[in-house]
Amino acid sequence: MELRSVEALMDLLYACRGTVTAPDGCGGGVDAHEHALRTAALLRRRHPADKELQVAGLVQGIGHMLGTGARRDAKESAALAAEAVRGLLGERVSRLVRQHTAAPGHLLDEDALSLRQAAEEARTHALGAGVLEDWRTVLELVAARNSRPDESGWRDVRDVWYERCRLRPDRRAHPAQTVHR
Repeated sequence: MELRSVEALMDLLYACRGTVTAPDGCGGGVDAHEHALRTAALLRRRHPADKELQVAGLVQGIGHMLGTGARRDAKESAALAAEAVRGLLGERVSRLVRQHTAAPGHLLDEDALSLRQAAEEARTHALGAGVLEDWRTVLELVAARNSRPDESGWRDVRDVWYERCRLRPDRRAHPAQTVHR
């Protein structure tokens, strides 16, 4: 299943509410919806400029809601989630979601390791993570960034930021840095 819109992704994230995921360290499971919000909130605090990493934390647990009703292990669920969000949120988010469940000892890049640590901490950390609607704008920014390739095929999140701030990306300097004489 490929998610084609932020609205479809939001619906899936809302559907996770009340769904219990794999057991935490105390033997019980955690609510998938709350776990996603806590993971994303932890990543927002640690990496405030990295929206793709934050979004990966938000969507990393949706794999168990996709496909057939068969039980899957964490690696299979991560692969399903990664494929579902690849078209909407991009290759990097997909890669992070897939990699964060890699076997111990597997070489992870720094971002995948940050995602894994935040996901583990979110299982036991009882921080107030806010509500899912707070993440809609971030999801829209990452999806917009992924939907508009430039000439080389790569996207730049700064383009979205400039558009949202109504600045022209072809300027060499930020308008506040321009000296008028």
